[in-house]
Amino acid sequence: MKGSKGYYTGTRSLLKKATREKGKPHISKILQEYKPGSQVIIKMDSSVQKSMPHKRFHGKIGTVVAKRGRGYVVSVPQGNAIKEIITRSEHLEPYTGS
Repeated sequence: MKGSKGYYTGTRSLLKKATREKGKPHISKILQEYKPGSQVIIKMDSSVQKSMPHKRFHGKIGTVVAKRGRGYVVSVPQGNAIKEIITRSEHLEPYTGS
C-alpha cells in the first residue's frame, strides 16, 4: 500500500504539545497584536487547525507585512525566494532575539 502524502505527514513531533500545554490556547495569544515590520516566530498550534501554516515554515522567523482580516501576512525567506503566508496570531510568537 502506498504511503499517504497529506498536508500533515511527518508532523507527529512538530504538533505534539507538552502535558500542561494541551487544550485551548490562552486568550492573550489570540488577542496578541502585531504591527507591520515586526519580526515573529512561526510556531504551529495543533489545537487550532484554522489558518495553520505549512509544516516547512514551523520554527522560521518572518516579518509581518500586513493584517488581513483576523490573520497576518508574514513574509518568510526560503532559500533564494521570499514566501508570503497568511496565518492567525495563534500560530505566531513575538521574536525577541538579537
